[in-house]
Amino acid sequence: MFDLRPVGYVIGLLVAFLGATMLAPMAVDLRDGDGHWVVFLQSAVITSLTGGLVALACQNGVREGLTIRQTFLLTTGVWVALPMFGALPFALGVLEASTVDAFFEAMSGLTTTGATVFSGLDDLPRSLLLWRGLLQWFGGVGIIVVAMVFLPELRIGGMQIFKSEGFDTFGKILPRATEISSRISVIYVGLTLACAITYMAGGMGRFDAVVHAMTTVATGGFANYDSSFGDFSAFAQYACVVFMLFAALPFVRYVQLISGSAQPLLRDSQVRSFFITAIVLVVSLSFWRWSAEGGTTEAHFREVLFNTVSILTGTGYASADYMLWGSFAVVLFFIIGLIGGCAGSTACSIKIFRYQLLIASVKSQIRKIHSPNGMFAPRYEGRKVPEDVLNSVMSFFVFFIVTLGVIAVALGLTGLDFTTSVSGAAAALANIGPGLGDKIGPSGNFAGLSDTAKWILAAAMLIGRLELMAVYAILTVKFWRD
Repeated sequence: MFDLRPVGYVIGLLVAFLGATMLAPMAVDLRDGDGHWVVFLQSAVITSLTGGLVALACQNGVREGLTIRQTFLLTTGVWVALPMFGALPFALGVLEASTVDAFFEAMSGLTTTGATVFSGLDDLPRSLLLWRGLLQWFGGVGIIVVAMVFLPELRIGGMQIFKSEGFDTFGKILPRATEISSRISVIYVGLTLACAITYMAGGMGRFDAVVHAMTTVATGGFANYDSSFGDFSAFAQYACVVFMLFAALPFVRYVQLISGSAQPLLRDSQVRSFFITAIVLVVSLSFWRWSAEGGTTEAHFREVLFNTVSILTGTGYASADYMLWGSFAVVLFFIIGLIGGCAGSTACSIKIFRYQLLIASVKSQIRKIHSPNGMFAPRYEGRKVPEDVLNSVMSFFVFFIVTLGVIAVALGLTGLDFTTSVSGAAAALANIGPGLGDKIGPSGNFAGLSDTAKWILAAAMLIGRLELMAVYAILTVKFWRD
């Protein structure tokens, strides 16, 4: 029989921990005197009590490791349970958000998507702004652990190729997750502190610096203002670009770096390809604006650099409305969002390494056509790519495109126009944040969409954040059979 107790135990502990973290925004509200602290206290009690009781009820089923099926269920279950309880402060507070709006915002936060249904952010209590930032910060470090520990183990989307990168987890999933999490957490906290200090040096207030540092390093994109990052200084925007790039690199390389080995980071072909891609995109868009507008300034270049890196890494901040830059820019930004950062980072979308493997496979097939009797195997960083990795990557691409089409059609059936449907599907599935068009573009938000559309997008965020297969696997009948 399928034993759910180990899964329930871990989820219960994580839910209880989430409840405890609600005391931080409660303390901020008590200091500010906004009267919203009661909501956070109620939410904390409900969340911690529920999580604690679930963990206690399942404690007798805890074992040293998890089976593959239990790991699939845990990976998906965590990202369903945490948004449910993370939504409580939005639903019970001054926002009085509907169930779908509260869940949408919490799901967007924990999956580090950055799409929001709330406007008037400038006037929200600081406690709610801090909670939005905390949700993204927790989601950022959580997805790194999932990408480094669970997805390679589950052989999802070609992630198994990274099992040889220093963290072999087979048969010891939870113990190794604890070890990896502790190392990554130190780096994650260090990057966040460095980012916050840099923001303060750039003129941000302490609160804004802390919240935006959390959502920058998480590549989440929740901002404290409706203008997103547009009103901050040029120094702060350049600093944000640097830390978005840092957050989009494989965190395992940082672990190796602080252990005294810089070579893995410098020699990583994925890292090199990521920076080359970013440079080509920034140069292309800068040239486009120069030719279209008859000249360029430092501000124009900064807008191109900031928004390109923001969408490429899936952060979703905006410093300008790039919908006004012309059709070429709009199409290119749509494509940029489907690239993503490096595997094992907080960045989202398809990821650079999958495109590398796709190109290697295409090259191999072309060479076979030219020389039918030759033996040409795709290679990644000098190593032959196993057949199961290639199959997994190709399956990921197919499922991503099919899922994107299904979600776009479903959104269209709710009455949305073509641009909003397609870009909204891409923004949610690739966890980018803003879409295209007047409704959900960089100058809008998702508030005007129907409840049905919001539920669809919330599901898409979950599916995309967990690399599709982890969710689809548990929806099959075979998964639940003995």
